[in-house]
Amino acid sequence: MSGFVEKPQPVQVPGLIHLHTGKVRDLYRDEAGQLVMVASDRTSAFDWVLPTDIPDKGKVLTQLSLWWFERLSDLVPNHVVSTELPAGAPADWEGRTLICRNLRMLPVECVARGYLTGSGLLEYDEQRTVCGITLPEGLVDGSELPAPIFTPALKAEVGEHDENVPYEEVARRVGADIAAQLRQTTIAVYSRARDIALDRGIILADTKFEFGLDADGESLVIGDEVLTPDSSRFWPADEWEPGRSQPSYDKQIIRDWLKSAESGWDPKSETPPPALPDAIVDRVRARYIEAYERLTGLAWV
Repeated sequence: MSGFVEKPQPVQVPGLIHLHTGKVRDLYRDEAGQLVMVASDRTSAFDWVLPTDIPDKGKVLTQLSLWWFERLSDLVPNHVVSTELPAGAPADWEGRTLICRNLRMLPVECVARGYLTGSGLLEYDEQRTVCGITLPEGLVDGSELPAPIFTPALKAEVGEHDENVPYEEVARRVGADIAAQLRQTTIAVYSRARDIALDRGIILADTKFEFGLDADGESLVIGDEVLTPDSSRFWPADEWEPGRSQPSYDKQIIRDWLKSAESGWDPKSETPPPALPDAIVDRVRARYIEAYERLTGLAWV
């Protein structure tokens, strides 16, 4: 069992209907039928939403996504309509709220990998494949792949693991034409972002995207968030060393602490995880902001 240690109560705003509380985001619908997506400061690890927030995290995710959306707009349209706050929304929503098109979201996590690590490494060590794609011998944790690969997963409910699946399963679920578009667009977006990040001294090891279909039911639109430390593995390029776990800009600090003797918690247990110490919270917040500043070249205010 996993999920929320304590599920938050949604903020009630006149004119908005609360639809869903996710690991990080709260989703509403406005009177025009548009979606209102609010990125909280919640964080998750080991399929648990933790009891400790990371200050400013939701704003970093939102602002970084907007920065990336601008740089990807010639490759794929995105779901953002406006960043203006809905009338009556709390002041804390400023900088973390997006008004979005209502898409028919596809039930696939579109993962692109340029480097071998995480669940891909586990499968490779057992079978020399990732999602059914055969890879060369001799790769280790952190190895760069010969070319980026599309390794999709099926979306899971909060508290459950996403399930890596072969491409053929995606085609079966969404149709051959849409599956081909998903694979092509995922690799194109990853490749663009990888090059931009590397110019700024950051390796984009892997990332995941979510896509939906527009009103015509045929055109892909990228939704949710994009290329943030929550959905991507970012590594400092000058510290990259295959054969070990890489320093990162994501939640690895939290995962490492939760697995440590200091936390006193077993990730394999059904016991909810403990609160994070202030020192860990401060380190994670600093890493998120550093990723934002290095990628965008802008100072976090």
